[in-house]
Amino acid sequence: MPTPDLVAPNAIIPALKVNGKKQALQEIAAKAAALTGQSDRAILEILLQREKLGSTGVGNGVAIPHGKARSADHMMAACAVSPEGLDFDAEDGQPATLFVLFVSPEHAATLHVKVLANISRLLKEESVRKSLREARSPEDFLAAVQNAEAAFIPTSS
Repeated sequence: MPTPDLVAPNAIIPALKVNGKKQALQEIAAKAAALTGQSDRAILEILLQREKLGSTGVGNGVAIPHGKARSADHMMAACAVSPEGLDFDAEDGQPATLFVLFVSPEHAATLHVKVLANISRLLKEESVRKSLREARSPEDFLAAVQNAEAAFIPTSS
């Protein structure tokens, strides 16, 4: 499933203005909840439980908060850019500037892992991270994701 299919333009925060990790999760979870009809508290709780297992700050300025929800009937995603960066307990100690949050149904474990792998593969590329950080609108952000997927994610035909 291509990443742009998971996230709508109104699920992107191009300039996240928060003071910490929990507040970032709250803001991005609220954005995802507003689009899916899920409770923002429920999404936040899933993300916080996952963070207890280990930080989803993966390094290079990237955080991929994610989890599985019993109540979800489809995968949902929201993205944000924090121009100043936030401490997200990444192994490399670098602040996170790019956030890709996704929640999938509990029964979709294979798809969950595949999407996580694709997001990770894309965000390993500095050119992709740079284009996403420089996006000034949700449409620019999605265009950058589509360009990155075309360049870095093999299609299965």
